[in-house]
Amino acid sequence: MSESLITAAAADPRRAYDAALALANHGDPALRVTARRALGLACKELGRLGEGRAHLGEALRVAEAEGLAYASALVKMNLVGLLVAGGDVAGALAAADEAAPVLTGADADRLLANRACALARAGRIEEVARIARTCRDPEVAIGLRVNVGLARVFAGRLGRGEADLRGALTLAERAGLRHQAAMARHNLAVVASRRGDLPRALAIYDDVEARLTGVGERLCQLHLDRSEALIAARLPGEARVLLARTLERLDGAGYRCDTADALLLLSHAELADGDPRAAAATAGRARAAFGAGRPGFALLAEQVGLRARWADGDRSAALAAEAERAVERLEHAGWASAAAETRALAALVALARGRREHARRLLAGACDGGTVSTRVAVRHATALLRVADGDRRGAAAAVRAGLRAVDEHAAALGAAELRGRAAGWSAELAALGVRLACGPRELLLAAERGRPIADRPPAVRPPRDRRLAGLLAELRRVSAEVPHRPALLAAQARLEDAVRARTRRLTSTRQAVRGWAWLVPALCDALGDRVFAELIRDGDDLLAVTVADGRCRRVPLGPYADAEHDVRLLRFAVSRLARHGTGEAAERGLASAAGRLDARLLGPLRLGDRPLVLAPTGALHGLPWAALPSLAGRAVAVTPSAAGWLRARQAPASSGHVTLVAGPDLGHAAGEVAALRERYPGAVVLDGAAATADAVRTALDGAAIAHLAVHGEFRAGNALFSGLRLVAGPLVAYDLEHLRRPPRLMVLSACDAGRADVRAGEAVTGMVGCALAYGAATVIAGVTPVGDAAARELMVGLHARLAAGTPPAEALAAVPRPPAALGFVCFGAGW
Repeated sequence: MSESLITAAAADPRRAYDAALALANHGDPALRVTARRALGLACKELGRLGEGRAHLGEALRVAEAEGLAYASALVKMNLVGLLVAGGDVAGALAAADEAAPVLTGADADRLLANRACALARAGRIEEVARIARTCRDPEVAIGLRVNVGLARVFAGRLGRGEADLRGALTLAERAGLRHQAAMARHNLAVVASRRGDLPRALAIYDDVEARLTGVGERLCQLHLDRSEALIAARLPGEARVLLARTLERLDGAGYRCDTADALLLLSHAELADGDPRAAAATAGRARAAFGAGRPGFALLAEQVGLRARWADGDRSAALAAEAERAVERLEHAGWASAAAETRALAALVALARGRREHARRLLAGACDGGTVSTRVAVRHATALLRVADGDRRGAAAAVRAGLRAVDEHAAALGAAELRGRAAGWSAELAALGVRLACGPRELLLAAERGRPIADRPPAVRPPRDRRLAGLLAELRRVSAEVPHRPALLAAQARLEDAVRARTRRLTSTRQAVRGWAWLVPALCDALGDRVFAELIRDGDDLLAVTVADGRCRRVPLGPYADAEHDVRLLRFAVSRLARHGTGEAAERGLASAAGRLDARLLGPLRLGDRPLVLAPTGALHGLPWAALPSLAGRAVAVTPSAAGWLRARQAPASSGHVTLVAGPDLGHAAGEVAALRERYPGAVVLDGAAATADAVRTALDGAAIAHLAVHGEFRAGNALFSGLRLVAGPLVAYDLEHLRRPPRLMVLSACDAGRADVRAGEAVTGMVGCALAYGAATVIAGVTPVGDAAARELMVGLHARLAAGTPPAEALAAVPRPPAALGFVCFGAGW
């Protein structure tokens, strides 16, 4: 009975606590000691570390007063774990030393396991490995092997660490040791995260959290692991929020060891979130929290501080010297990935200070394996060294190698959001590739290598996920009620978090792109009499590459900031005219901004009157292109990239049905759909109460043409929750990820449905981006508000031409455009 309390403290801490509390003042001293031990261990699991130490202190007092030497040693064994959690690694090892001469058999092995945990926290990995080899108890030995594996993973030795963890998992499953098997699986999620398999890591964390019985240290440690995965997924803002909540719990419970780990992760998140000064301050707090007991981990905090200083503009001799000393200490401590990144940093400082040969020596010792961040850092520094050498070809090769690493990382990601975020890893490398490019063809390829990550579809469709479908349905219900019940905003936010978490588990079997030599010949073959133009940022400058008649041209277009300013003015004028119909000031503003943009962007391109395929950059993705005088009446297809346009053209032809949808609360929708129904007598028509998100999603699947006259809502910074308003809740971009076969042509007669978030790496996300990424050939949608009457007139004319066989881009160009309808853009293939 008494020893079962000890076992139960880890498996079911609440029940064990209640049972042990009833025995805490029992007349039998031995039973009283055992009860207090169980209370201490249960409190550790429940997040009450101070209370746990008090119970163990009372147990030790009783054992020593009653002359129970063996029981006293058992208490000291239990104290090891609580002292480590509280940050007192030295005290934990001292307690283990006192217990070691007394304990025998399985208890001695358990003490070894506790000692190993303390040593692992101190970063003394090889000592842990030696203990694992001498342990006789198979259950304890498996736990030790898990600790060794995890420690090696943290040191960047992913191969050896994963082998240890998989070996432990195999042994645990053979022995039927479910707890040890669960520990091994959980820690394999850390390996998956560091290897870039984020969907698998996040799925494991979700499953483990659902099974946790405690709310203390284990839950906090799980949240730390999840935060690391979020940082690797380039979601540092979410990681900061989770870490702030976790730090509150850790501080309140006295888990100083985990607090130091959390501060280290928070400094990483702040640095990744573009906040280097906060990162430097937090790294300093982490370094102090690790203190003398965990010097190896203090080195990692120092490394983040050095990176933060570089990001904040420090190029001093002091930073150079400190970075080089940190390299030596990190390598000596076995932190391979951190050492490689610090070598790259030290090389960058050396280059900035004109010490090229010194930078070369530093990079010569840098391994470029490990995480994607390590590989990118080393390749970026190598490329800059070769630039300094005057070796443009070698620098470009290093850039390509780094971009391949990012693409391989993104290839396994099934969720559009994560693929878009992954593009951020390539932003600096892609920008350097653009700067290095000499001729126009090389410039186009350099720009394309940085763009296509986010808009490549997975090789296979995600399976139908009932849990995700249920979350989306509940989100629609709550979203529909929010305008009338603002108190539901918190519930809406929780559901959106749940949808994101579930979607991030999607995987892909897509292969990374191997080489780009095919692109320009394929583009030239596909263009025919059309002209292709890709707009490219090179630092503060805007460039274009045009492709026509088999030839590429490079064209400078002036400062990007000037174009961005005029785009804002033009969008404001078009939006005002759409809402108010007329207005001299808005019309003058429209004409002025449109004229400047036309002269700036299109005049130098010498397009003639040929049809245009256009790949914008940055803010230009939101430009209503039809407002520019040179493009009035011209067929234009807007695409994220040349590769994206070629892929959209490969969408299979469809003889499927036509879907027509009239959404609620939109005056012209019913009349617009009624007019189109005459054009398509066999169409699936959803209006009134029938226009629900579920019904619309079903009708979209396999359609040749889908026309939706609905209200659109764009969520800036949260574009995948941008929606089309329907009965009983919106259809959001996430819904499109689960269509087996999206419509070949989608027409979104809706305000702002064509707007997108454009992140680092030119990742374009939103309703249109999702539709194209998952197989639609062409999408016509508004990038600004549009007037109701103007939209109806334009759409009727558009479909008249489509029904006559006119390609979408040409059909849209042929319809007269009042100012209130200038916001409609043809995205994707266009023909």
